[in-house]
Amino acid sequence: MLGMIKNSLFGSVETWPWQVLSKGDKEEVSYEERACEGGKFATVEVTDKPVDEALREAMPKVAKYAGGTNDKGIGMGMTVPISFAVFPNEDGSLQKKLKVWFRIPNQFQSDPPAPSDKSVKIEEREGITVYSMQFGGYAKEADYVAQATRLRAALEGTATYRGDIYFCTGYDPPMKPYGRRNEIWLLKT
Repeated sequence: MLGMIKNSLFGSVETWPWQVLSKGDKEEVSYEERACEGGKFATVEVTDKPVDEALREAMPKVAKYAGGTNDKGIGMGMTVPISFAVFPNEDGSLQKKLKVWFRIPNQFQSDPPAPSDKSVKIEEREGITVYSMQFGGYAKEADYVAQATRLRAALEGTATYRGDIYFCTGYDPPMKPYGRRNEIWLLKT
């Protein structure tokens, strides 16, 4: 696990493969339309807890799996971004449910190690097309909700996306104090 943290702070980290299809800028919001590759993902689902609390439970499980808590004892390293699906209510607030998605590094895609923790599942996911907007700081639930609202407003009348789910993503380890990168991904319909 220490090697995984060292690599994420000082070394190269594999990025989830995607292709930028277009870029837009409206009302001081810059965004991209991206086609993101599918593949195998380690997932953890948490329900009945607010998003920030659910993340504090789910993220260490994913990090431990990637760091070697698996049947092969292999530290795979991290890929970025780590994403988690959230489910908005009609008023824009988030339901007490989330699902963290960690894309397994390319060299382990064909035969990923089995998780030692039964709450971590390996799932195959199809590619997705998203509208993505970047923002900085240590993001919390309120930040994700506010940024999703901004992205929806920028896309209004020009794009269609799902309203029942969106993804919040992070690129940085928790101990990185400056220059943090987060994104909101709305799923194109």
